[in-house]
Amino acid sequence: MHLLKLLINVLSLISIDCKSMPMFFLRFLTSIIALFMVDLAGAEEVRASDLAQWNRIEKAMPAHASAKPKKTRRLLIFNRNIEYDGHRASITIGSEAFQRFGKKSGAFDATITEDPAVFDRDSLRQFDAVFLNNNIGSCVSEPERRKNLLEFVTGGGGLMGVHGTSIAFTTWQWPPLEDWHEFGHMLGARGANHRGGYVQEQIVMDLDDPGHPLLQSFGGKSYPWSDEIFRFHAPYSRKNVRVLLKIDTEKTDLSSYKPGDSCLRSDSDYALAWIRNYGKGRVFYSALAHSPHVFEDPHMLRFYFDGAQFVLGDLPAPTTPSDFLTPAIRAQEKLGWRIGIEAYTFHKYSLFEAIEKTAELGLHYIGGLSFMQQVSKEIPKNFDQHLSDDELLQIRMKMESAGLRMPVYYAQSIPNDENACRKLFAFGNKMGIETFICEPKPEQLDLLEKFASEYEINIGLHNHGPDISPHLWRPEQIRALCEGRSSRIGAAPDIGYWLRQGIDPIEGIRMLKNRIVAIQMHDIHELSARGHDVPWGSGNGKSRALFEELHRHGIKPTMIGIEYSREWLESMPKLAKCIEFFNTTTLDLADSTPSHHEAP
Repeated sequence: MHLLKLLINVLSLISIDCKSMPMFFLRFLTSIIALFMVDLAGAEEVRASDLAQWNRIEKAMPAHASAKPKKTRRLLIFNRNIEYDGHRASITIGSEAFQRFGKKSGAFDATITEDPAVFDRDSLRQFDAVFLNNNIGSCVSEPERRKNLLEFVTGGGGLMGVHGTSIAFTTWQWPPLEDWHEFGHMLGARGANHRGGYVQEQIVMDLDDPGHPLLQSFGGKSYPWSDEIFRFHAPYSRKNVRVLLKIDTEKTDLSSYKPGDSCLRSDSDYALAWIRNYGKGRVFYSALAHSPHVFEDPHMLRFYFDGAQFVLGDLPAPTTPSDFLTPAIRAQEKLGWRIGIEAYTFHKYSLFEAIEKTAELGLHYIGGLSFMQQVSKEIPKNFDQHLSDDELLQIRMKMESAGLRMPVYYAQSIPNDENACRKLFAFGNKMGIETFICEPKPEQLDLLEKFASEYEINIGLHNHGPDISPHLWRPEQIRALCEGRSSRIGAAPDIGYWLRQGIDPIEGIRMLKNRIVAIQMHDIHELSARGHDVPWGSGNGKSRALFEELHRHGIKPTMIGIEYSREWLESMPKLAKCIEFFNTTTLDLADSTPSHHEAP
């Protein structure tokens, strides 16, 4: 308005002697001022509208974060879009809303940028999580920067996406062309099928997992919503993601769907939001955010901020994929336990075959093995740090197809050379390994402790017998080696070797307590050097008492691994009995445990 007054004053000065000025010039100047006044009036209306919108957002914004940050958190918000600008309003409002809430609540510091250079390795490592905010197209095209983002996530970083992020890293057209295959798996879906002309389609959202900690803002009730609603096909799968929100098909009018419609799913599973782990990374995605009104709704805003705290690592939430959920698995989530197959159980087969057999048993976890097992017929090599990035990609995709994760890995030998040892840990982060099980020499522990902290990978000291592991076979030896060291250095006891050497596993657990970072579980038919594996609970290994003791001390190993060392080619029925025993035991133990939400 000050500029308008100035122009009016200029006009009044030059109009003192209007007869000396051509009429057309006066008319031109008057028209300019009139147009400027209209623009200013419009700008005032826009500012008023923006102010009203921000008042609504501030009113909807939670007073505090759901979780107290464990440390100062940094969230990278990346806003770049290629060849599409239809989400600009939502992107701008969403970024600002996250930045304001982070500052207001102290939950995180947000950095907003459209510069792909932020994905350079040294830049990316400053952040705890990346929010790809409605990105479309090949927003980061450089292969090295994409690799950095992938390894940031598999190594334990967070990834958040909304709406258009499902077609980020594509060549933009309709339909978009795939430009980075693995990204869709990492996020959990690809595509953007929606009802033509229904930018504000009316639906009712159902809570797929009402008691989940990230859904607390909805109070356990379904929720009406309007937005541009995406429907997904492959690679979306409930064996890879924990679905949180979906379309309630009983309360939503879907009568206009026709056979062949790209939005139609034969199973009527229209997921709208989910979380997952990819490697060690935490991933959150919601299909809702085409329009900025999502950030004006208190329920949705809290849901999104809780999602941010989940990917940042401050709000624990179970991520077991929906297809694996049973009462027993929910009991194990409550206890903070995960059961999986140790690859040695299937070492007569390839790793790919072991993955298939583990999936056949209905398990979500498998342990890796560095020797005695080739990857596959196509990759006739040991599964270790010497594999190429393309070969590791094939292994990740094989696990993804089976719905499996690999939290533990047995490394038969630890390199003495620092650079070679670093390569082992880098391999671990590419595969999302949480704990290395190994039998290092005592003099190697300083180097292992250094890398364990840098790469956030635990070291589980493993025991064979006194001949193979002279400095590790007794629990008191491991306790002494861990004394004064990082909590990332601990024990990964082989219960079978303890039992055969006359070591009471209950006493071993009491001695090591929270130093136990992984367990290779066995039950044996007799307590002697001749004892062989039998299904858990059917032998003399005190299996039930062992699990009760773990529970009593609140021990949450990275994985409780089934290592069945007998009947190598015919072990599936015995493995099923081990799983059945574990499920029954954990259901009983969880019933006596106060309810809490803990992500192991």
